[in-house]
Parts: sequence; C-alpha cells; structure tokens
Amino acid sequence: MQVLKVAVLYGGKSTEHEVSVHSAQTVCRLLSAQPEKYIVYPIFISRCGQWFLQKSCREQTPQDTPITPVIRPDAHFAALDGSNPWKVDVVFPVLHGSNGEDGVVQGLLESMDVPYVGCGVLASAMGMDKEIAKLVAAHYGVPTLPYRILTRAQDYNKAELEAWAAQQGYPVFVKPLCLGSSVGVSKVTNGAQLHKAVAFALEFDTRIMVEKGVDRAREIFCALYGRGSAVESSACGELKMLTHEFFDYEAKYLVQGGCETRVPAEIPQDTQAAMKKDAKTVFTALRGSGLARVDFLLGKDGKYYFSEINTLPGMSETSLFPQLFEASGRVYTDILDGLIRQALETRQEKDSLALKR
Repeated sequence: MQVLKVAVLYGGKSTEHEVSVHSAQTVCRLLSAQPEKYIVYPIFISRCGQWFLQKSCREQTPQDTPITPVIRPDAHFAALDGSNPWKVDVVFPVLHGSNGEDGVVQGLLESMDVPYVGCGVLASAMGMDKEIAKLVAAHYGVPTLPYRILTRAQDYNKAELEAWAAQQGYPVFVKPLCLGSSVGVSKVTNGAQLHKAVAFALEFDTRIMVEKGVDRAREIFCALYGRGSAVESSACGELKMLTHEFFDYEAKYLVQGGCETRVPAEIPQDTQAAMKKDAKTVFTALRGSGLARVDFLLGKDGKYYFSEINTLPGMSETSLFPQLFEASGRVYTDILDGLIRQALETRQEKDSLALKR
C-alpha cells in the first residue's frame, strides 16, 4: 500500500489559534502512529500568516523552517526563496475560525490543485456565516430562532433594537457572525446590557447577530462524517454547564471543570432522531463534505432550534467530534483514515471533469 504524504495545517490568523494547535497535536500524533500509512508534515501558520515546517506539532520555535505554499506542477510547498520544492498527497487542515474554516484556505488549496480534508470553499464559507447557515436551515424546514444583523459600517437604531429585544423576550445573545468557540459572545438579560454587548461583539467581527435566546437551554451536539449520499450522523451529546450560565469561551477553555460532556445526551429518542436528521439536512444542504458538528438549543418545553454548524470542529481526543462518534461505536483513527480517503476521492472526481467542450 502506498504511504501517503500528509501535510497537517494548524495555528493560523484566528482567535481560535490555540485551539487549532491543540486539535492538530492529536491529529498529527494519531497519523504519525501509523508509519505504514502516512508520512506527516506538521505545518504551523503563525498569527501573522507565516508558514513553518515543524518537526512536531506545537507553537512556533526558532528551529522551525520558513516555507510557503506554491502553485507549481512539481510542488505544493517550498522554502521562502523557492528552493527545496516538495509535494504531498493530501492536506489536512485543522484550522478553526477565520482564515481556515471560512473557505479562505480551501480556496488556496484548490488553486494549488492538492486534495484536502473537509468541506470545500462554498460549504466552508456558508457554514462560517451564521446568518447564511440559518437561512439555509430554515429553507429546509429546520427550526431556527429570530435574529437581527448589525454591522460596524452602519449605525443602528438603539431604541429600535431595544424594542425588538423586549418584544422577543430576554435573554438575547449577541455574537460575531463569522467566529467560533464562543469568542465575543454575550448573554444579555436586560436593555442596559444590550449596547455594551453589541460593542464587544463588534471588536471581533464587522457583522454581528443579535438572536433571541432560549433561557437555560440545553446545548446538544451532533457530529457528521462522510460525503455525498454516505453521510453518517453520530449519537447526540450534551455539554452540561457547571460554573457558567452558557457555554462561552471561558467555560470551554479557561476554567477547569467549567463544563462536562455527556455522550450520549439524555434526551428522548424521538428528539435525538429528529436532531440527527436535521443535522444531516443542514450539512448536505450546505454542500458539506468530510466532517462537521451541528449545534442545537433545546428548551424546557422540548422544542429545539438549530444554532450553528462547525465545518472544522475541535479534533483533540477530548473534543466533541471524536467523543460523539466513539459513543456511536466508531474508532477515531478509522474516522481520520476515512477523511483522508474521502479527500482523495473528491479530488479524483474533480479531476475527471471536462475542462472544455
């Protein structure tokens, strides 16, 4: 069997830089543990957008080799001066958030004509934009919550927004439109907090969403894996808050014991079945491929709502994506093998297309 050269990308110009490195360490370790299958090239992208080849996945060190992606028939990467060009068989992006999960890197990899793991340009871009994802979900009958969109470029009517929030009923949540990991997200319980939350979210994105909340909602997650007609839904899982009111960045990453994962989630079977069906509907409607995680909000009345889709979810062994599939009886290394295989299949299909009449 051919040993595949796999470039793993991580870090990046994103508020989720550290999360990306943590995810990639697991991916690199599990792939490197199979030397009969893979040769792994760990590629770190700095917060400034510089690329480095590393000996092992980690934050930047002085020993790292500066490289650049290239668009050449004989190479995918080279040293900064163009020397020592080399090719890989597949790229495995483990880049969360902006400039990695939003179609930017996917577009570069398409231009480089290299197979890559995960969603393509369109699915990545639509999935990253919370409004576009909600519009698609609602079009296909998946329940969503009312929201308003504000932009940094245009002043908003404060009295009108206050009236809308009061009419919807507090709480409302204010969040950047195209970020993940709950960066910049605030729970607003009264009008006095609203505009401060808007200003805070606009520090992280030029467009933000003010969304009707589900107070004390249970946050339920479903992972997806596959491509085309062969998409699998995992068991549903739940993150139970122990120290915070909602699943914000601090609870996720900064406070030890801030939350606990329950997989599978303790929810009625018919609710779980409906969520798994809707998760797959959103994924396929967005033209998803490879992997994703879909998040729902479940109210006390048993009604649930689509929250967002993550087309490059956390991939460390403690992340939800592997936990959800392991609870469904899948081995994580098999999932990683499958993602690489699907990337190669997707490229083969594209290469078979005619370029002229």
